[in-house]
Amino acid sequence: MSGGDTPCWQEPVRKGPVRTVLVAAVALVDADGRVLLAQRPPGKSMAGLWEFPGGKVDAGETPEAALVRELKEELGIDTAESCLAPIAFASHTYETFHLLMPLYAARVWKGTPTPLEGQQLAWVKPVRMGDYPMPPADIPLIPILRDLL
Repeated sequence: MSGGDTPCWQEPVRKGPVRTVLVAAVALVDADGRVLLAQRPPGKSMAGLWEFPGGKVDAGETPEAALVRELKEELGIDTAESCLAPIAFASHTYETFHLLMPLYAARVWKGTPTPLEGQQLAWVKPVRMGDYPMPPADIPLIPILRDLL
């Protein structure tokens, strides 16, 4: 345990019920083993932080269907649900909600990722992902990607 860390057996103090938000994300992996990260644009919560593409799962929608939809809306690329391989998940409590985020990997898609929502994009080797400031929920996913890719 490093200085200031809460021991794993010490539960954080919760103030009432917390709403769970389901968000699906994908690590798009190119032929060079790089992963696409998107920077949250100004005006959005956590603006300036880098994240895996994806978004909220709508009611009645599967995480895979949400990713197919979000990749088209955010990046202008097409992929199929069968091209998405689940690899990990994040579970993190923010101040006003709890995030549950399955992370998929995809190596096959049609089109060139293009920032359609004002975000910046970067293709990053997994060993360099720590150089990019990311939301707290995404950070534990970095070593998993380093080990898998």
